[in-house]
Amino acid sequence: MTRVQNTLGSLTLRNLKLRPQAPAIIFEGRVITHREFAERAFRLANALIRLGLQRGDRVAILAQNCPEYMEVYAAGELGGWTTVTINYRLAAPEIAYILADSRPKLLIVEAEFADRLDDAALQPLDHVVTFHGVGPDLAYEDILTAAQPTPPDAPVHPEDVAFFIYTSGTTGRPKGVMLTHGGQMRSALISAFEALVRPTDRLAIAMPLYHIGAKNQWLSHSLYGCPIVLHRAFRPEPFVASLRDQAATVTLLAPTMINDVLDLGCDHAALPSLQKLFYSAAPMSEQLLRRGMAAFGSIFAQIYGMTESGGPGCCLHAHQHVLDGSPEIVRRLRSAGQPMTGCEVRVIGRDGHACAIGEPGEIIIRSEALMAGYWNNHAATIEAMGDGWLRTGDLGEADSEGFIFVIDRVKDMIVSGGENIYSREVENALMSHPAIAEAAVVGAPDERWGEIVTAFVVKRAGSEIAADEVIAHCRAKIASYKRPRAVKFVDALPKLPNGKVEKFKLRAPLWAGRDRAV
Repeated sequence: MTRVQNTLGSLTLRNLKLRPQAPAIIFEGRVITHREFAERAFRLANALIRLGLQRGDRVAILAQNCPEYMEVYAAGELGGWTTVTINYRLAAPEIAYILADSRPKLLIVEAEFADRLDDAALQPLDHVVTFHGVGPDLAYEDILTAAQPTPPDAPVHPEDVAFFIYTSGTTGRPKGVMLTHGGQMRSALISAFEALVRPTDRLAIAMPLYHIGAKNQWLSHSLYGCPIVLHRAFRPEPFVASLRDQAATVTLLAPTMINDVLDLGCDHAALPSLQKLFYSAAPMSEQLLRRGMAAFGSIFAQIYGMTESGGPGCCLHAHQHVLDGSPEIVRRLRSAGQPMTGCEVRVIGRDGHACAIGEPGEIIIRSEALMAGYWNNHAATIEAMGDGWLRTGDLGEADSEGFIFVIDRVKDMIVSGGENIYSREVENALMSHPAIAEAAVVGAPDERWGEIVTAFVVKRAGSEIAADEVIAHCRAKIASYKRPRAVKFVDALPKLPNGKVEKFKLRAPLWAGRDRAV
């Protein structure tokens, strides 16, 4: 068997060898050992090889969090093909686009999401494998039963692309972020070091596995074979009960999830085992952070990164969450922290030169964990990282000790409940309605979601349309979480002489009185 150690499949093999009877996954009352997990991943990899999968091919998965999702990841890491993750919340046309763009040979789908797939989406696929129900082609458990529970004989190299994780783009079309084995191994090492991961940790995952955050946390804890307490989705009361019953020591949540946990009255006395609570995916207000620290103490740490960075970027550690002190120190509660070990983070002006302390500019990142580029989109890759530095699209500034403050966005993106939403996607959906002449979308502040999608709409002359009709129209075109939550009808949009909409003029009144516009 040919294998290079600096690949993700080596983690499955290592945990099988060193801790075969220890729990790998705890899911809805089931405990799956590292031996059981590894053997099912081996079976799946061997089954897909028998179906014709080779190194460099692509396998897509459409499902919610479950052990099978983790098996699909692990099988690809062992077999050498690329796993394409698809957000199960997307609408049918959005799923069809990702399948057409990534061109997988095979799709693995949870039965309840099979109705999102039309004939056009399925046509290019060699096979569809269905689990948790009956599908049109192959049954997941049947192909596993017929395969051998031994490591596949498949060469895998650090430069091979392990995942495509799709992220929205300013053109309104998602882009496939290519993450390599070597880059993701580096990401796991950086993250484990910064998070002080220990072999005794028990990680609770409620974030979706199609996102980089959940996968990054899983990988960094896989270095030590830590048990993963997996949740199908985030539901506050069952999640809190699981944290208590499974004695979870660490988790990663979006701020809106933390708010839900606090609304249940949870504190350290209710969850005494919880020692580390990471937050990411969206900015957290200082008010919510203070409320959380009053309940749980100094266990909060912020992670700032993105899919294109491979996960790592900056971290604001628990000891850096200082509630009382000099204004400069307390202000750092609103920062994204300092660069992680192995990451370089700078703020540059439009001319590409480093900004002075406190001077706003674009945040850029460089590390060995960065993406290899965007799949099938060389122009976007060059624009994002042509000089080896990733342009994040975030506007920020640095203080005298390298703390990075995110203050606005260069890219036209809204972050709502931890999900990235690009305005162009929503605007395209709005403009497909015959009664709408023009539309512009911005994010408005919201205590629960961080931001909500807000649409400014100009009606066509002689046409009438109500706000609820606009929202219903968008719901049929794009994922529900991307639809506008508020619609404001205006006579005209503010524009520059070249016709570009001045979105800052739309955004400014919504964010008035706040110290940042994200």
